[in-house]
Amino acid sequence: MADGQALPPFRPLPQKQPDIEAVRKPDGTVYLTQRHEPGDRPKTIPHCLDERAAEHPDRPWLKQRDPETDEWRVLTYGEGKAQTDALAQAFLDMGAGPDSPVMILSGNTIESALVIVAAQKIGAPAAPISVPYSTMSTDFGKLKHCFESVQPKAIFVQDLEPFKPALEALGAHGCTVFAKNGATNEVQAFDTLAQTKPTEAVEAAKARLGDDSVAKYLFTSGSTGMPKPVPTTQGAMCSMIAGQEGLRDDARDPEHDPDEVAQVLDWLPWNHISGSNVNFNGALWNGATFWIDGGKPTPQLFGETIRNIREVSPTTFGTAPIALSMLADAMEQDDELLKAFFKNMKSVGYGGATLSDDLYGRLQDLAIKATGKRIPIVTMYGATETQGITVVHWEVERVGLIGLPLPGMTLKLVPNGAKLEVRVKGPSVMPGYHEMPEKNAEAFDEEGYYKLGDAARFVDEDEPNKGIVFDGRVGEDFKLSTGTWVSVGTLRPDLVAACSPLVFDAVLAGQDKNFATAMFWPSQATFENYAKQAGGDMAKALAQFTEDLAAKVRAFNEGEKGSSRKIKRFLVMTEPPSIDAGEITDKGYVNQRAVSDRRQELVQALYAEPPGEGVVVV
Repeated sequence: MADGQALPPFRPLPQKQPDIEAVRKPDGTVYLTQRHEPGDRPKTIPHCLDERAAEHPDRPWLKQRDPETDEWRVLTYGEGKAQTDALAQAFLDMGAGPDSPVMILSGNTIESALVIVAAQKIGAPAAPISVPYSTMSTDFGKLKHCFESVQPKAIFVQDLEPFKPALEALGAHGCTVFAKNGATNEVQAFDTLAQTKPTEAVEAAKARLGDDSVAKYLFTSGSTGMPKPVPTTQGAMCSMIAGQEGLRDDARDPEHDPDEVAQVLDWLPWNHISGSNVNFNGALWNGATFWIDGGKPTPQLFGETIRNIREVSPTTFGTAPIALSMLADAMEQDDELLKAFFKNMKSVGYGGATLSDDLYGRLQDLAIKATGKRIPIVTMYGATETQGITVVHWEVERVGLIGLPLPGMTLKLVPNGAKLEVRVKGPSVMPGYHEMPEKNAEAFDEEGYYKLGDAARFVDEDEPNKGIVFDGRVGEDFKLSTGTWVSVGTLRPDLVAACSPLVFDAVLAGQDKNFATAMFWPSQATFENYAKQAGGDMAKALAQFTEDLAAKVRAFNEGEKGSSRKIKRFLVMTEPPSIDAGEITDKGYVNQRAVSDRRQELVQALYAEPPGEGVVVV
């Protein structure tokens, strides 16, 4: 928008305004709660499916492209209830139950969704595992760890072939393995199991479900060691729904034209809370149609997401900032895609990282171009151990907010050095890691609040209703030799955004040094373009890439005042982050400390005099 020109209004966001109670203690600790009460919720997620099936059995619940025909496969709510009942009986016959989970190794599919809900119907925890643990790992160490942690009774894979090495690595596991495609004498067929005739035992098992029933074992991302098993109860998932309902300012699933049913297009993996417990469960509660997006925010796969957006015109869309950046790039060049995206869009959500001011502005410019109005851009903050904790539920003019607590949750902000450490208590917080008493003793404070290890700060100390801002990881920040703190959690995303589209992430260094430095990973798609322009001469491509990156880093430094925000030297890493070494999680979160420790020679080169090979001084 031109300077001085009034901004158009936002599209309506049917959410209540914040009404926060802040209790401050003499030691600086602050407790935050919403005065809004939690709203309606289902008894359990399986009960929710059965209720929706009774209300609108013919409404599409799940849609996914058939890899052979490229047509959308459709599963209605009524069909979903029938097939989960059948699978639930099959799982009972296998011996699955509260102490015998059902493990899912493959990604988001219609069949995976049915397996997850069917297992829950009989009280057998579903254990969806990060796909890279089976398909990208070289030692299968994390997969073996997850398997041993929960001891499943059955294992599901969509396609047997790509998972054969992982299954073999588990050894004589004694589980029933079943697959949608590739069944053998040893591997049962999903389609056969989905035709099992349910008995009264299924309804009896469902009737025993309550808030304490473990619905899933979700594993932490492994950013600080091996993934930890989190028992996710029915009460935790349904309490999060109640919290969101408490902020709602419109009716759920009003009686309207079936063509106007909420359309959710989503790729986020179901082994994490965002994709499964927020988006998937939320769509089920709202009676929406959930389109399983086969795309991902990578150069090779994002074209599929764009194709799906053209066909679906979703009403909600939540993803990582990197995907929104790629989407903005595409919409700026394609008016038809722009119209399709904003046609029915009510709000855009992001999570997993901070949205840059630049990207926020670009998205609003695009929304105005398409609709004449700005679009609410919201986010939810939480963790595997806690479900959703805070949410931005009002129109905001800035980025970086993580919102305010959901109704029913209490946020505790504790002074920790110069920061406020985030802790939380509420019905969606886990009871404790599965069979890990030592970790549980460390995870909670003396008042029973779960310690997230993150920091937050108020937008306005005197007006808590304006929200709180993510202030980095408490353990990632470091001090320069001057005694000045470097806030990694805020500097890193700002630096990466300033260097877009050249890089996809960065690692900062400088503990006890005179200045901060950075190690960058180049964006694969961008670097491939440099290589093409250099005629395949990789040395020439790297030289030009590094020169252009240096210009962006200099421009970033010029806009910063404090020494803790300036990058004096950098280098470009050619070896990608290793998931086996814990450098990166399957969600794309880079473990700063693990990278610095594993690549200590690069850190030493950054601070050598003269600087080491490949180090650029800016």
